[in-house]
Amino acid sequence: MTQAALREFLAATRTIAVLGAHTNHNKAAFYVPDYLYRHGYRILPVNPVFAGQTLWGQPFRSTLSEILEPVDIVEVFRRSEALLSHLEDILSLRPKLVWLQSGIRDDAFAEKLEDLGIRVIQDRCLMVVHRQLLGA
Repeated sequence: MTQAALREFLAATRTIAVLGAHTNHNKAAFYVPDYLYRHGYRILPVNPVFAGQTLWGQPFRSTLSEILEPVDIVEVFRRSEALLSHLEDILSLRPKLVWLQSGIRDDAFAEKLEDLGIRVIQDRCLMVVHRQLLGA
């Protein structure tokens, strides 16, 4: 995806599911989606550890399969080796893009998604890219 296309996509994006969202303000899995929330995105936190709690005005879901509405981006804060365990849920959700945060990469996982028409960005911070393309 070109920078111009990514800028346009992020400007049109409304809903982001955050797989591995966290309540600890010092973790990237909190402050990256919190930045996005403060910039007008609807953030749907997903983490079974925090089920029953609310963050960014939304209840934590235990799994992606609990989300019953369209999602533009699935932002992933999970170790690379855990990605395949989420493949089925991601495919049923059919996001337009799966964003693997900094340090997260699995080429085989990405290829499976891309073969089915879901774009993937690996090993990049969504907050940094958003700042670069759309300003802080």
